[in-house]
Amino acid sequence: MNEKIKIIEQMRNTVEVILPNGMVLSGPRHTTVGEFLKKIQDPIKPQIVGAIVNSDLRELTFKVAADANVTPIDMTHSDGARIYRRSLTFLLEVAFLDLYPEWTLTIDHSVSSGAYYCHVPEAVPFKQDLLDDLENRMRDLVDEDAPLVKEKVPLSEAKAFFRKHDQDDKLRLLNYRPGDDLVLYDLHGKRDYHHGYMVPSTGYLKWFDLRLVDEGFVLRFPRRHAPDRLSPLASNPQLLAAFRQYGGWLETLGIQSVGALNDAIKESRINEVILVSEALHAQQISRIANDIRKRKDHARVILIAGPSSSGKTTFAKRLTIQLLTEGISPFALEMDNYFVDREATPKDEFGEYDFEHIDAVNRSVLNEHIKQLIAGKRVQLRHYNFKKGVNEPGEEVQLQPGQMIILEGIHGLNPKLLEGFPSEQTYRVYVSCLTQLNLDRHNRISTTDTRELRRILRDSRDRGYTAQQTISQWEMVRRGEKRHIYPYQENADVMFNSALAYELTSLKPLVEPLLRQVPYGTMEYIEAKRLLKFLQWFLPIDHNLIPDNSILREFIGDSILKDFKIWQHTNPKYY
Repeated sequence: MNEKIKIIEQMRNTVEVILPNGMVLSGPRHTTVGEFLKKIQDPIKPQIVGAIVNSDLRELTFKVAADANVTPIDMTHSDGARIYRRSLTFLLEVAFLDLYPEWTLTIDHSVSSGAYYCHVPEAVPFKQDLLDDLENRMRDLVDEDAPLVKEKVPLSEAKAFFRKHDQDDKLRLLNYRPGDDLVLYDLHGKRDYHHGYMVPSTGYLKWFDLRLVDEGFVLRFPRRHAPDRLSPLASNPQLLAAFRQYGGWLETLGIQSVGALNDAIKESRINEVILVSEALHAQQISRIANDIRKRKDHARVILIAGPSSSGKTTFAKRLTIQLLTEGISPFALEMDNYFVDREATPKDEFGEYDFEHIDAVNRSVLNEHIKQLIAGKRVQLRHYNFKKGVNEPGEEVQLQPGQMIILEGIHGLNPKLLEGFPSEQTYRVYVSCLTQLNLDRHNRISTTDTRELRRILRDSRDRGYTAQQTISQWEMVRRGEKRHIYPYQENADVMFNSALAYELTSLKPLVEPLLRQVPYGTMEYIEAKRLLKFLQWFLPIDHNLIPDNSILREFIGDSILKDFKIWQHTNPKYY
């Protein structure tokens, strides 16, 4: 039967595209999927920038040679957002080369309000008149609707091109390129490699602007929930400082791109990279503990917050150990034990329990218990029975005089958590994985991707989840982070960056087998395939090289801190 269908299809000069709603579009064979989807593009709906064709993500320039199931991908979709932002960075790069060919543009890291921070070493600080000219040139290119031409070239040709244009970071990266060819994109004769798909032409890139920030500028783009407008630019001085600090660490290590990291592995210098990276973490934790010691006469509660898979648990334990060396013995209070009963948990717009909503925490009881503990009273804590979904009585505790409380949880920086509690009695730490190590100066590594890979590994080991299950939940996790964590990150007294320059080289051999098990034909397969292609750029290292107290051990396993608990005071009236 299938052979008959194939013969009939071959006899036809047309092909059919079947959409998820059952609509069938017909057109000449080898018509691009973008031409088909133009027929259904509603001008008041989010712009379509890609498509899933028979379970594979494709660009709009993909030619449909046979009947196919097609799902449009617009800018509200994670892959659609990546396609738009990647294309926008290429537009910026080409406009920059048109105006300032002797200078170097680096796209450093993301900014939470929907932007990429960029800097130009030859023009520090960047000036407003230069920025205005750059934005105007970008808009001229958009008005022109010039094509972004995709071409597959031999790897040797790509290397010769980047060598001619003194792009050493790309040359170092391509030394580890698997395969014999490379896809380049061309706009007005300006060519570059970009890791992933693009829109067909510049006319798609209508929504952006440029703003001066710090000594560089940001390229702003729409966020997924509002694909046709730009969000207000938030002030993130602590976040920018954390990224700058990490950039300084990379300079110390002599590793400012993945190509340089691979060189260190090939030259047997990775031990040095690991040791220095871990020492920089230890130094930062020591400074935080020292700062807490200076405030111990006032601060009584240490709040630790951050997005999923940032290493908060291991950080809290390492901070506890460091505080012990400062003469401070903190008590770890578990926020998870203060969930409301499951039936009282708020629900999201899809009718699902939203366990990451702040109202999922019984704040009044938590607040009262903290106040009583600080006052030296004996308190019966709460215990949450996750199996039954109910809150139950927990153990009785009385703190030693002056003893601090460590409270770790996603709402630690939200003012509503301990509403009415004196702010001077708290010390707030924001923990996140803020990598600034990029493939090259135009191809970022997303901090979200690093956390997703961490979570896939931890879920597999600790919960028995498949990579498909973790990936299927990731969008919900990210939605909760955007609502409940990121808006409060600047409330922190200090930020701890849990990223490690070498970590993707150690995650690679452990996570790749899990990603390869995601079944073809599922939505999760598309994400797994993307992550696998991304990991191809990294040389693997033996995870046994990683210290047993590393933040990374929380995800790859065998952490010496897994069962670490503070020694309990022998006097029965104290914990």
